[in-house]
Amino acid sequence: MSILRIDSSANTTDSITRTLTDRIVAQLGDTDIVTRDLALEPLPQITHTWAVARTTPEADRAPEQVEALKESDKLVAELLAADTIVIGAPVYNFGVPASLKAWIDLVARVGVTFRYTETGPEGLVKGKRVIIAMASGGTPAGSSADFVSGYLKFVLGFMGMDDVTVIAADALAKDAEGTVARANDQIEKIAA
Repeated sequence: MSILRIDSSANTTDSITRTLTDRIVAQLGDTDIVTRDLALEPLPQITHTWAVARTTPEADRAPEQVEALKESDKLVAELLAADTIVIGAPVYNFGVPASLKAWIDLVARVGVTFRYTETGPEGLVKGKRVIIAMASGGTPAGSSADFVSGYLKFVLGFMGMDDVTVIAADALAKDAEGTVARANDQIEKIAA
């Protein structure tokens, strides 16, 4: 089994999501792991050149278009190669961190990770298991103020990943010890 681990917390020393992703990966056992730390290795934002290049046939791309897609191609290859994707997703101002949004923007590519058909969009990244470690100071998971878990489930599902589990250490400001203990209990139940 291969794992793609994505950490997006800007906090690199005392991050709840990083601690949870550590535990999730350990629970899954010995595997091949590719780690993508979006705080330590920030991704570029999409640009006009990137946007035009993604819809230009590969044989017709100018050198600057090929270069603009290089990082995106690498990220998509990592995603496609993984059996399981583990995402650390802290809640920043009710949404995902900009670093995680940049990753999503770079991997959600028409004709590569999804396509449009006569019956609607079809995800092309199938057969993947996704485990999201979500942490928030005051936003309860699944509440009307939670724009992280619903968004991630939707966009991942749009790309074909519909086996998504959310492990939430939510509302940490109210009961940090209790919410982390509940998240750890959920992790203990994850089967490799």
